Order: sequence, then structure tokens, then C-alpha cells
Amino acid sequence: MHLVETMAYAGEKPWHGLGKRLEAQQPIEVWKVHAGMDWQIEESEVRYFSGKNNVGVINAFPEQKVLYRSDTKAPLAVVSKRFQVVQPGEILEFYRDLTACNGFVLETAGVLREGRKVWALARTGQSATLKGKDKVDGYLLLATACDGTLATTAQFTSVRVVCNNTLQIALGQSSGAIKVPHRSAFDPDAVKRQLGITVSSWGDFVTRMKALVDCPVDPDSVEELLRRVLTYPGQDTKAIVVNEQAVATVRALYEGGGRGALMASSRGTAWGLLNSVTEFVDHHRRARSNDHRRDAAWFGQGAQIKQRVWDEAMKLVA
Repeated sequence: MHLVETMAYAGEKPWHGLGKRLEAQQPIEVWKVHAGMDWQIEESEVRYFSGKNNVGVINAFPEQKVLYRSDTKAPLAVVSKRFQVVQPGEILEFYRDLTACNGFVLETAGVLREGRKVWALARTGQSATLKGKDKVDGYLLLATACDGTLATTAQFTSVRVVCNNTLQIALGQSSGAIKVPHRSAFDPDAVKRQLGITVSSWGDFVTRMKALVDCPVDPDSVEELLRRVLTYPGQDTKAIVVNEQAVATVRALYEGGGRGALMASSRGTAWGLLNSVTEFVDHHRRARSNDHRRDAAWFGQGAQIKQRVWDEAMKLVA
């Protein structure tokens, strides 16, 4: 079962091998068509039928509205009348000046869950190489959902090339994500100002990555950190249960089974430990499909696990 409805990509095949491959430097209009984002979200007042045996009255419920696709008329969600829609095309338009003037390159864009969630991911042009071989590239991810499951979210993300692991980049003391709730209008220029499309956050991130590479971790500390990070709530909501299977899987990745685990930058280091967790979340964590796993790794429980391990790793180099 695939969450991905339609998708386009430039360059290497993405995580699930689906989608329409585009040649480099295609205009936004071409991306809209091939990513399946060339339609609008329409809205209509909620109406309901009261009566029996096809005899009755059609009533209005003005506090809510139905969102549906302009092309197929398929329903997407029922939301509050105050809900501010962000159109699929707006997600790609966000990148128009960035790709034209700022050196950004769109790599993937698409539609999830029949159109309820849309996203685009662009390489920023920023890159770092750790210990001579371990390359990490910078990206900017923008996504939104019309069913209430996700605010319009812009976040800087890093991708470790050797294993395609993703990690959200913190901006100063913030989490690195700018979230615009759907009760507010989406102002792309304001979001760009907040993100501060500059090299400053990337430079700080590179400094932190290098500190992790230079930080050896003893086996006992590895075990303790993983047992703090890889947990889930027990039946008693106050109880926290260690996910023993996940701990064992991540240890095996860290001790040599992971992609890039034996590189000089990773072997026995905090950077290697961080990447063993991100590889687990992005590629091995149990999920209904690869698409569900990636959705969680970007926006859901997987993203929370990655934030926890980043916070713990930062304590090691403090």
C-alpha cells in the first residue's frame, strides 16, 4: 500500500522508487504537472439530509466546510469555516525565486493520501564533508495538509549521502521548523524571512556535526542513550517502556551493520550513534509501508525520535 498519490523527482530515485523522473532545472509549471499538484482545493458548505426513505429536507451546517479536489471532485476533509487553505501549487511556488535566484534545486515534490498532504523538497546548495568522505547536503522541506494533521511547515533538513538519512536542522535555539497553523493565512515571504534563507544556520549545524564526529562514545554510554531515546508509552500512560527490539536493531547498525557505520567519521563516535538511530527511523522502523515510514520520519513519531537522539547527542558534546 502506498501513501504516495503522485510524485516527481530530479536526480536519483527517491526512497520508494516511485514517481516521474524529470530532467534537471525544470520550471515550476512542469513540476506542478508531473508532481500531480496542478489542481485546486475547492470548498463547499456542509449539508446534510434529515428524513427517511428519501423524503426529507437538506439542511446546512454553516460552522463547517467540505474541502474537495477541483479535478476529481473527491472529498478531502471536513474542517472549520475558519480553516485557511494552502493550495498544492503554493507549495511549489514557494521555491520559484529560491531556484531562480538563490541556487536552490528542487529534488522531489508530490501528493500524499489522495491529496490531503503535499510536499516539496529542494537542495539548498550547502554541503559539508566529514573526515574527507562522509558527505552531508542541506535541504529545505515545505509541506502542508488540508485535513488538520499538519500545519504548513517549512524546515531545513540534512541528508547524509551515504545512507540517505534525514535530520532536521535546528535554527539557533529553535527546532528548525516554521509552522503556520491553518487558522492563519500562509505568507511565503514572511516564512522565508523567519527561516532566514542564509548560510548561518548551516554553518552552526556543520560545527555541531564535526563536534559529534570528534566525540568518542563508550559502549555503556551507547546502551544508556539508546534506552533513553527508543521508548514508547506503556498501557499505564505514566509508564515509559524501552523498545528492546529497536535498541537491538540500532546497536547492530551502530556496530557495523549500518550504511556508513564503519567510516572514520562514524566508528565509535557520537555522529555514528546519531546516524544509527536516524537510519533506523528512516529505513527500518516498523511501518505499514515505506511511505508511512517516511511520513512519520518527516512529520510524526519518527521525527520525534530523531529530535530526542539529537538532543541526547548534543549533551555528549556540551
